[in-house]
Amino acid sequence: MINMIQYLEQNPTLVTLLKEKKASLIGVTALEQKAILDSFDEDFCSQSLIWY
Repeated sequence: MINMIQYLEQNPTLVTLLKEKKASLIGVTALEQKAILDSFDEDFCSQSLIWY
C-alpha cells in the first residue's frame, strides 16, 4: 500500500484520473481507494489535522 501511495505522489496525473473514475486500483477495495484519494485531497487533510 505504501509503495502505491509513493507512486501516486510521483505521478499526480494518476490521482486525477482516479478521482474522475477514469482509472482504478486493482486489488484495492472501494473503501481503501477512497482513503487513498482522501489523503491526496488538500482540503480534507488540512481540516482533519488536530494538534494537541
